[in-house]
Amino acid sequence: MIAIIDYQMGNLRSVQKAFERVGHEATITSDPRDIERADKVVLPGVGAFRDAAEELKRRGMWPLLHSIIDAGKPFLGICLGLQLLFDVSYEDGEHEGLGVLSGKVVRFDLPNDFKVPHMGWNQIKGVSHTPIMEGIDDGTHFYFVHSYYVVPDDPSVISLESTYHRPFCAMVWRNNLFATQFHPEKSQKQGLQLLQNFAAT
Repeated sequence: MIAIIDYQMGNLRSVQKAFERVGHEATITSDPRDIERADKVVLPGVGAFRDAAEELKRRGMWPLLHSIIDAGKPFLGICLGLQLLFDVSYEDGEHEGLGVLSGKVVRFDLPNDFKVPHMGWNQIKGVSHTPIMEGIDDGTHFYFVHSYYVVPDDPSVISLESTYHRPFCAMVWRNNLFATQFHPEKSQKQGLQLLQNFAAT
């Protein structure tokens, strides 16, 4: 069973429906017991970093997220669920993240002709070494909606990049941990392929 963590920050039902479309049961839950029992865990998210971190802490999820990742359970973060994995975000101040990965979350600083948030379809590159990108070609387009992006201290965790005026991290991968800046659940056929691959890990 795949557990989708409910902390009131994202289009949870869209993620659940996407897994169902590729034939995998996924449960939306905020119950720590369900998350501990799950075979795989997904942390989606849309919204403000500070609010998300505070809600996860309020629900007692902060240590739980560390324990399930440390235990080697397959874990997928999506959009804000990627950013929360890092040490610190500079979205509307300075806010502590989970610190599962070292690095920071920063806002796009771009010429005026580049709109922020970055929204729409963008190409990714670097798929060859990422297990959940099996069957997805380099240069494939995925759907992004974000004003901030992650800057890992260790570049080796960056498994995909995209470009919006300049390159930025589109996916990280370390052992059982995968996390995307783009939204696979909004990325049609290629996004469903990624979710199918994750479910098969």
